[in-house]
Amino acid sequence: MALHETKDVRAQDADTDVFTSTLSGQILPKYKIPEDHSPTEVVYELLRNELLLDGNAAQNLATFCTTWSDEGVHRLMNVCLDKNMIDKDEYPQTAEIESRCVNILADLWNAPAGTTAAGCSTTGSSEAAMLGGLALKWRWRARRRAEGLPTDRPNLVCGPVQICWEKFARYFDVELRQVPIEAGATGLQAHQLAQYVDENTIGVVAILGVTYTCDYEPVAEIAAELDRIQAEHGWDVPIHVDGASGGFVAPFLHPDVVWDFRLERVASVNTSGHKYGLAPLGVGWIVWRTADLLPADLVFNVDYLGGDMPTFALNFSRPGGEIIAQYYLFLRLGRAGYRRVQEACAETAQYLARQIADMGPFTLLYDGQGALPAVSYKLTDPDATPFNLYDLSDRLRMRGWQVPSYPLPADRDDTVIQRVLVRHGVTRDQMALLATDLRAAVEHLTATPPPAPAAAPRSGFHH
Repeated sequence: MALHETKDVRAQDADTDVFTSTLSGQILPKYKIPEDHSPTEVVYELLRNELLLDGNAAQNLATFCTTWSDEGVHRLMNVCLDKNMIDKDEYPQTAEIESRCVNILADLWNAPAGTTAAGCSTTGSSEAAMLGGLALKWRWRARRRAEGLPTDRPNLVCGPVQICWEKFARYFDVELRQVPIEAGATGLQAHQLAQYVDENTIGVVAILGVTYTCDYEPVAEIAAELDRIQAEHGWDVPIHVDGASGGFVAPFLHPDVVWDFRLERVASVNTSGHKYGLAPLGVGWIVWRTADLLPADLVFNVDYLGGDMPTFALNFSRPGGEIIAQYYLFLRLGRAGYRRVQEACAETAQYLARQIADMGPFTLLYDGQGALPAVSYKLTDPDATPFNLYDLSDRLRMRGWQVPSYPLPADRDDTVIQRVLVRHGVTRDQMALLATDLRAAVEHLTATPPPAPAAAPRSGFHH
């Protein structure tokens, strides 16, 4: 080989070998864009190497979100990288598929037959919840104005809700009346409403799958209590169901639980497609019982790139791939497939619950039966145990497990619990490995107690 050819090969090799490339010999730029380009494979591998510092998604037992998708989802997401779903004139088939998903959800949640489904996709359940809240406020305000009554003090009644509802209240000037959890309860109880509902209540939020405890709030009982309050006081208070997690679980695992549009008082439902809907991050859905419950004043008709389109969202431009992936999952799984997935998750959660119950220091708060596929538990006697749950979370993290520890909401915040969520892709074998590591962690912390109990959460809690 000629000398100049050897030099050319070395130069080429330096460009393509990740760990001898120019970029790999530097600290990657953090505050300024680099002056020149670098080879695709080099940048890809260096970034992939950095991402290894993230936790393993398969061991993240704190998140409700989808962490595993099949090859069909990956291929369709790639096809849709260039689709901006807000531009319905340019991407009419993506818009059509979004509409199909809304109709499928309306049917899944038992919307009245013969009615036109009203709803839309969002970036996640938090945005969907805020849209539901806005519709509640607008309808309450219109009714009050028509009656010649003041509209300056709207309130929203709820139990232990996710942070998005606190954001809604602050951003849109609504008083949030959060009802404390009673001893022994896992969420809002119907009999508590009478102390909080009044003529300025725009609605009650009922949670189908409480973030903290994983249980369903009794939506039918809440509706019945609001019927009683209306008969007594004349206040017609609608319900919004936050089905971020349970909206894709209850129809398949608990079809006899009445929580959806079978109750006339349920005006709207939100859910996360990227949680138990099994779609990739980030897609949420909001559906109203009937089209007239979405105030026309909230819908914008936008002249966008030559097409006139109605839009109701807090975000504008966003990708269409997650919507297509959701429809793909509806088609691929069907009702029977979703039922099999959720049943497998629930059985795995119940297996873990039995393992935890047999360990000794724990008391189960939720065993994976009757609501979400999950387990939550507390220390039976925290004062007599030489470690706390934050210590246990830290110990489990050494094996890669992300298991959150956190206090319950107001009036029960002296109780700290741990929660494990079982999602599609979390296997029985994984939970057996977790149980083994949990036993080992308990034995270690009992034999070698921490110098002092951790005073503050050191393990993140993901809603």
